[in-house]
Amino acid sequence: MYGQIVIALFLGIFCGIFTGLAPGIHVNLVSLLVLSSSGLLLQYTSPIVLGVFIISLAIVHTFLDALPSIYLGAPDEGQALNVLPGHRLLLRGEGHAAVVYTVIGALGCLLLGALFFPFFIWSMTFLALFVQHIIGYLLIVIVGYMILRDKEKKFHNLLAFLLAGCLGLLVFSISSLHQPLFPLLSGLFGFSILLMSLLQKSFIPAQKEKQTLTISSKNTMKAVSAGTGVGFIAAFLPGFGSSQAAILATNIVGDISDEGFLVLVGGINTANMLISIATAYALDKARNGAIVIVNELMGVVDFNAMMLFLGVSIVAGAVGALLTLVLSRVFSKVIVKVNYTYMIWSIMVFITLLTFYFDGFLGLIILFTSTAIGLMTSVWGVGKNHLMGCLVLPVILYFVM
Repeated sequence: MYGQIVIALFLGIFCGIFTGLAPGIHVNLVSLLVLSSSGLLLQYTSPIVLGVFIISLAIVHTFLDALPSIYLGAPDEGQALNVLPGHRLLLRGEGHAAVVYTVIGALGCLLLGALFFPFFIWSMTFLALFVQHIIGYLLIVIVGYMILRDKEKKFHNLLAFLLAGCLGLLVFSISSLHQPLFPLLSGLFGFSILLMSLLQKSFIPAQKEKQTLTISSKNTMKAVSAGTGVGFIAAFLPGFGSSQAAILATNIVGDISDEGFLVLVGGINTANMLISIATAYALDKARNGAIVIVNELMGVVDFNAMMLFLGVSIVAGAVGALLTLVLSRVFSKVIVKVNYTYMIWSIMVFITLLTFYFDGFLGLIILFTSTAIGLMTSVWGVGKNHLMGCLVLPVILYFVM
């Protein structure tokens, strides 16, 4: 049994490398493959071993998905807001430093989440029934503050939020889509930024070999604490995902610079994943895809399983942090040897082909529409965080209607 757990742990780490680096290949997809193959797999192993595989896969993914987001501009949901600050640092020769900040956030939130794990379990049972009735109204207040705080561009802020939100509502209403988030987020955050780089004739400078981290200890602690706190909220409130948590956190911590923002967003997904284990144990409910599959496989996550998953998460997180730092060094050396213009076109062609593979011409329409909205916000000088309306508006309407 222990041997199978160790094997499952390292197989999960290996698959987490693949899903983290490959745009469009999500943890949920691999987890569903495990569930669909469980009839065969359970002849040779146990549900808890498959759970270890999924947990380690998901934790490692939250570390490594910063690499395609920062170096290639191809984000998934948890990394969408990191694209712009990460890209700015990349164009200053600090791409590796940008990745380091996300690792600090992910590892910091993982350790802080593990430290406060008993508190999260207790508070979930106490708060769950009360807070779930005010999620929609809480999001309305946060969005209203975000839109109105920039008085000069409040109309454009509102327009960007509503355009992205309406597109999100339309996309999520199409049940035939296999990967709705991939073209939606790639267009709003990846494609549009890459096209602006082409228009501005940007180039990737030589990446600095030795990069001094400029974030202060105070901002690091603020970002890690806020990331863990909102990761906890995302883990136990239905419909409140990592993207909504990121928006809430940025309004809590205020201005913490690009570096602090990367720490913050880098940690939220990891905190969400870790604390979702507590949700499965305390509430017998799952708030993200990977934990849904674990619950399906196990039926119930008892105390022993929860403690095992907690230990697996810490080990997988430590390995994931080291792998991310090593692979980031490789990325930073390789990326400057490639013609930047050719690389951007290659990435956009790859995203386009992947979109067509998943969802055909309908996926392409979504990709090009979301890209147009992303380009408009760049021209208006509107913050990309307003484009998270594509996910926030559907959640608001779900809870208030």
